[in-house]
Amino acid sequence: MKQKVWVGYNLMPGPLALLEAETETVHGTELADLPGVAGAILGVDPTADAAFMDRAGQTLKVIARHGIGVDNVDLKAATERGILVVNTPDAPTESTAEHAVALLLALAKQVATGDRNLRGTASIPHSRLQGTEVRGRVLGVVGFGRIGRRVAEICRQGLQMRVIAFDPYITPGQAETMGVEAIDSLETLLDHADFLSLHPALSPETRHLISRPELRRMKPTAFLINVSRGPVVDEVALIEALESGQLAGAAMDVFDPEPPAPDNPLFRLPNVVATPHISSFTDLGRQAMSLGAVEQTLQVLRGERPPFLVNPEAWPGRAANYLTNNY
Repeated sequence: MKQKVWVGYNLMPGPLALLEAETETVHGTELADLPGVAGAILGVDPTADAAFMDRAGQTLKVIARHGIGVDNVDLKAATERGILVVNTPDAPTESTAEHAVALLLALAKQVATGDRNLRGTASIPHSRLQGTEVRGRVLGVVGFGRIGRRVAEICRQGLQMRVIAFDPYITPGQAETMGVEAIDSLETLLDHADFLSLHPALSPETRHLISRPELRRMKPTAFLINVSRGPVVDEVALIEALESGQLAGAAMDVFDPEPPAPDNPLFRLPNVVATPHISSFTDLGRQAMSLGAVEQTLQVLRGERPPFLVNPEAWPGRAANYLTNNY
């Protein structure tokens, strides 16, 4: 009998066919379909909390996140139950990095404001449409993981920007090999950045990492770009900084909460570029994420260790269960 997998995300056809060939696939977002499933594949929702896991029951072995962030999965509850949590950290790297650079250039070149002017949905004096040349300007990258490194590479090599980076886990040597300068404190980076690109994972330590004190340190000519997670930035503080001229502009692909309210004050500000969390939503990005989620789900169901295991401490228990009960 095939094991059941609950799919709460619209997988690409090829990876979906692989999944359906080996499992009984349950489509949709109805939580009533969870009991008895061996795997669950999620997007940014629903929240896979303890109640979600208990509804599935003791058959649940793996929760696969279609993407990088696992903030909608209760890792502690999963580990306690011996449920493996996997994500696809490599898959959206290129798409998300390209989107961050696109937002950076859209801000610098007044793309969105100029577009609104020509369409007649805004009336901004031509004198206020002057752009910013980015060559030689300082890009500050916060979070130097896969996406942050790729953004740094594009901007340093392609746009000839000077790149500085802050990440508690980066070493000067690692940064130097990429032509990037490692900065030992967030405050120092904020003092020097002309463009600030945010790429940290969301955690209690990074929630509101950028708030009033941090924004006050930035140059009034600086721009902020966030393609990581909405709560990394204190939106109230950001709106204040943009309205007061304390910050030149911001580009956001993520918000707090999501989806943002239609009357979010960010949407009425002329110095804001906003996109609806689509940085990784590309043809190749979706394909890679779907394939990664499916392949790792199938690996767990076969008793194999997946490559991107978020809670590795749960593996020994799952492996023991597999060998004992022949899951």
